[in-house]
Amino acid sequence: MNVALAKTGTERAPSDIFAVARDRLPGTGRIAEARRQAFEAYERAGLPHRRIEEWKYTDLRVLMREVLPLAPEPDATALKRAAAALKLHAIAGVLRLVLVDGVFAPKLSETADVEQGLNIRTLRQVLEAGDSALQAQLFAPDNSDAMVALNSAMMTDGVVIEVADGAALTQPLHIVHIASGAEPAAMFTRSLLRIGKAANATVVESYIAADGAKAYQVHDSLVVSIGDGARLDHVRLIEDGREAFNISSAVVTLGADAHFNTFGMTSGSNVSRYQPVIAFAGEGSRVEANGVNLLNGRQHADSTLLLDHAVPNCASREIFRAVIDDRGHSVFQGRIIVRPHAQKTDAKMMTRALLLSDEAEADNKPELEIFADDVTCGHGATAGALDENLLFYLRARGLSEKEAQALLIQAFVGEAIESIANDALRELAILAAERWLAARG
Repeated sequence: MNVALAKTGTERAPSDIFAVARDRLPGTGRIAEARRQAFEAYERAGLPHRRIEEWKYTDLRVLMREVLPLAPEPDATALKRAAAALKLHAIAGVLRLVLVDGVFAPKLSETADVEQGLNIRTLRQVLEAGDSALQAQLFAPDNSDAMVALNSAMMTDGVVIEVADGAALTQPLHIVHIASGAEPAAMFTRSLLRIGKAANATVVESYIAADGAKAYQVHDSLVVSIGDGARLDHVRLIEDGREAFNISSAVVTLGADAHFNTFGMTSGSNVSRYQPVIAFAGEGSRVEANGVNLLNGRQHADSTLLLDHAVPNCASREIFRAVIDDRGHSVFQGRIIVRPHAQKTDAKMMTRALLLSDEAEADNKPELEIFADDVTCGHGATAGALDENLLFYLRARGLSEKEAQALLIQAFVGEAIESIANDALRELAILAAERWLAARG
């Protein structure tokens, strides 16, 4: 049932924001028209609320309340703050692509020496160049979700990465989103990954904040196509400032015999939501989707995942772990659709939550919609506290309570982290988890 709600004053504010920002948004003609249509779709819906089933646990009308104005283009001072933050999150042996306040920062990026078979451009370049095929892909996410529509209307910059057929990249690509400003503002980014047939690539996304960044909003979207016989390893690390909002989406399409291995960890942001839609378009493909939420204080993190099995002989595995302390709130909504022609589908999903306080909350909602009869599918969900017997065992061997809890928490999230194929990136995720553990009171 569709429910129409009266819009509040804060929900009318984006119309002014869109009008003010329009001159800064790249693209004219058909691009400008697509933006207008997307924004109208957003205005009709307004911020998502609890009466929308997919958003029932993350009511942005209550949690976020308004969309902030577009962040100004970073000046020399902002870039200096971003450079300082970047040093703390630098990864050796990667090709770095940096977005500061939603704008590509060439001085902080490394694009001079790219591998053969790799092409990198900015979103602004593609939208202004008139490449109709790429532009169509960039606008591929439909406007049925209000926050995707808002991102389509307001996207300012991002990266467009193309990996040629048969290319096997030796260096991971590291896309770093940095919020530098001390004033509350919003950044709207969209990136495109095209992995050619029989190609192989690893992409890391980091969301971080410079010292002093306050109450900013990240509105990000990623469009991915993986060619026949190709593999993409994807890692997302959300370490935004504790007053930030991060609303991100992804649309992933797999060709035949493709492999997509994705892992995400959220330990930052006040409110975050990640909503990937992964579609199987070719037979024999496989997806491994794993995630971890590490939350405390009043953090709210929502992972809402849709896997669409539309063709036969494909497999998917989902493992999600949440560790929640204080009054944190973790949400996992995993939905697997098996279409009528998707026989021989093998899909399994498991989500577990570890509650470290009486006020911690975990909402786990695994769903299966099966319209084929020759499939192997299953799901499960659990929630509980740390095992008191194991805690006693570790304490009896000289560990403090905090050290004992840390060991058990590391073991709890380890299954998801171990899915990261690259050793260095796996260590990066482990270090992020250790930082969260060390910061616990």
